[in-house]
Amino acid sequence: MTDPLHQELLKLAQEAARRAGELLRDGRPADLAVAATKSSPIDVVTEMDIAAEKLITDLISAHRPDDGFLGEEGASVQGTSGVRWVIDPLDGTVNYLYGLPTWAVSIAAEQDGETIVGVVYAPMRGETYHAVRGAGAWATGAWEGERALACRPAPPLDQALVSTGFNYVSEVRAHQADVAQRLIPLLRDIRRSGSAAVDLSDVAAGRLDGYYERGLHPWDLAAGDLIAREAGALTGGRPGERPAHHLTVAATPGVFEPLQQLLEDFGAWHD
Repeated sequence: MTDPLHQELLKLAQEAARRAGELLRDGRPADLAVAATKSSPIDVVTEMDIAAEKLITDLISAHRPDDGFLGEEGASVQGTSGVRWVIDPLDGTVNYLYGLPTWAVSIAAEQDGETIVGVVYAPMRGETYHAVRGAGAWATGAWEGERALACRPAPPLDQALVSTGFNYVSEVRAHQADVAQRLIPLLRDIRRSGSAAVDLSDVAAGRLDGYYERGLHPWDLAAGDLIAREAGALTGGRPGERPAHHLTVAATPGVFEPLQQLLEDFGAWHD
C-alpha cells in the first residue's frame, strides 16, 4: 500500500474506531437506557451511540476539516475534499443494550463515491478488521500479529453456514422469517449475530460461508463490504446489482451465486 492518502485515512479510521470502541466498552453505564427509537419501538438508540459518533466525527474533523460525513446517528456533512466518512458508531445496539458481546464500531472512507478504506473494531472480541481497496483485508487481535484475511473455500450449498439479520418492523421481520424458514433446509445452518459489520467481517475471516440481509443502510455495510471483498468474497444485492438497502449478499465464491439466486426466488428483496 503506497498511496499516502489511503494510509492517512486508514490510520485515522483505526484511531477513531479504537477510541470509540474503548469509550463504548469502558464507559457503558450500569443503568444504560434507550435514548430514542427509530423504525419501531424496539429499534433503539442509546446515549452511547450518540457519544461514540460525536467522538469519531470530532476526531476526524480535527485532522481533516474539509471531509464529509454520513453517520447513523445524524452526522451529515457534504464536505469539499472528495472524501466522505460513513460511520456506524455502534453496530449492534440491541446487543450492547443487553450486555451481549457482538457489537462493533464501523468506519469507512469513500473517495469520489467509492469505498477505499474500511475498519471494523469489535471491542469485546478484541479484534480489528481493516481493508484498503486493492491491498487486501487484514485483522489484528485474536491472532498473533497482523493476519491476512481470506474467505473460506466454497463448500456445497447444503454445507454452507450462512448468517442473516432481521428488521425491527414486525411485518417485515415476519417475511424475513419466512425466507429463512425456506433456506434452512438447503443450508448447513443459519446464524443471526445482530451486527452486519461483524457478519461481513466473519465472512472475510472464514468464519461464515455467507451472509445476507434486507434493510441495511450505507453505514451498516460500507466498511464490512470492502473488507469481505478484499478477502476474496463476492458481494452484491439482487442479481447484477451492488449491495443495497433492498438486499445485501456476501459469500465465498461458489456459494454466492446459488445463495443469491435462492434469495431472488424467495423474494428476500421485498417485504
